[in-house]
Amino acid sequence: MHDSFSRQILHFLKSVSEPEKIGNDVSFMNPYRDPNVMELCELFFTKYFNDKSKRVIIFGINPGRFGGGITGISFTDPVALESNCGITNHLNKRKEISSEFIYEMIDKFGGARKFYSKVFLTAVYPLALIRNGKNFNYYDDKKVTDKMFPYLRDSFEKQFYLNSFYKTAISLGKKNYGYLKRLNDEFKFFNDLKILEHPRFIMQYRRKHKDEYIAKYLTTIQGILNQ
Repeated sequence: MHDSFSRQILHFLKSVSEPEKIGNDVSFMNPYRDPNVMELCELFFTKYFNDKSKRVIIFGINPGRFGGGITGISFTDPVALESNCGITNHLNKRKEISSEFIYEMIDKFGGARKFYSKVFLTAVYPLALIRNGKNFNYYDDKKVTDKMFPYLRDSFEKQFYLNSFYKTAISLGKKNYGYLKRLNDEFKFFNDLKILEHPRFIMQYRRKHKDEYIAKYLTTIQGILNQ
């Protein structure tokens, strides 16, 4: 018998491959080295993923330094971890805009318990990348992307085998989709990949239309659940 989803996620996060020097002044944050963060991750994943239920998988890019880069949980800043997920923590309570959007969407879905019973939010690569003190996406520099690609590939493959997922996955962001498609063309894990606008893009440039994007997220997720 396979371990529960939560056990497998925690094992995966503890053993994430850290890139060797990738140059171009890019560094990474690995919150899973911190026993206190791993304790929070254990509480979170045991609370919401301690089963073997089938889920929709949603791939972000790589975590931001104020969200998953701190908590170790995709699109979950310390504020949301405490107020929305009920997990008390002593991390710096600074909000992260992608997390704000995601948890507003989760509330409209029916709350964290219902959402996480149906959906697994993750990242193509689970460690935050930093350049000049700011968030950096794995695809922002081709030389970095080329060096990162084996790690993206490894992460994508390992995450697929964590659990049973629907045959349609979701990419957050069009550029992210391009690399996901490349990976999926190789592995053929999913029959289809859907694209949703990335929460950071929505909150920075389309905030006035936030409710429309939330509705789009909910419709897309429900459409996959109905397959």
